[in-house]
Order: sequence, then structure tokens, then C-alpha cells
Amino acid sequence: MRDEDLDARLLGADRLYAVSTGTSTEPVHTRDTVVLIDADEVSWSSWNRWAAALAEETGAGTVAVSDGGITGPAFFDHVRRLRRPVVNCPKGQTTPVPADLVARPITRPAPYWTWSLVSRRNERRPAVRALVAALTRSVDGCGLDNPDAWLPPDDPYRVT
Repeated sequence: MRDEDLDARLLGADRLYAVSTGTSTEPVHTRDTVVLIDADEVSWSSWNRWAAALAEETGAGTVAVSDGGITGPAFFDHVRRLRRPVVNCPKGQTTPVPADLVARPITRPAPYWTWSLVSRRNERRPAVRALVAALTRSVDGCGLDNPDAWLPPDDPYRVT
């Protein structure tokens, strides 16, 4: 974020999982998952870029959708229709998985979505600087130091 004179600090990271049909809750390799890419580039641009990078680097499949079904009931409908493990979106992490579907850990690699607190690098107001420090002080590595962790190439927290 040097070009914009901004500073990004890690707030957290979600380890994404796959939702699939069947009863197995065993881990699934990333290459055996699919990730949805939505035609709505305005609403889903960050997700679509992340999903395309995941597919390119890991061999995961992609499926184009045009119904906003990256989260919610439409996402679960896509899982049922595809009958393959589908990577969940971080915006859907708190939505309960329906009883006819299962959540499965993704491995080799384990995909993560990071959350940042962005502020001006040259922020002069002491209260703002103190708030940024307080909100990010106790954030640990969030699992990103795991050798199996995957982040897209442009993620500021990707370890090379």
C-alpha cells in the first residue's frame, strides 16, 4: 500500500473451508475443490480476484455464477448442484451449514482470507494512532505462519 501512502495492519484471518454434499467431514485437498466466481464484478471484485488466484496457484476449479450465490441460500444450492466441495466465502463464515451438507477443512494448502485495518501512514492525530495500535496490538499470526497456509500473491501478509 506504499503507492497510496497507507498502512495496513492485520486484524485477523479466516481459514476457509469447503461445503459439500455427503457425510464425510474429512479434509479435502484444495485441488479437489471448486470456487465460485460471480459475474457481478462490482460487488465481488475482491472475492473474484482471490478465487482466481486460488485456482491458478492450486489447481482448484472455478465455476462462474451470476446470481450472487457466493453466500447464503444460493451458495448452498450451488453446492448441491455441483456435488463437489465448494470453498466458502469469508462473508458466509457465520451462516450455519444446512443439515444436508457438511463443512470440510481444506488442506494442501489451507486457504486464508485476511482482514486489515488500514490507516494513513502519516496520521498525525494521536487518538487515531492510539486506536490503531490498541486494535492491532494483540493480533497474533492468525495461523498464517503455518507452512500449509495459502494467501494470494498480492496479500500483504503472504510469507514468501
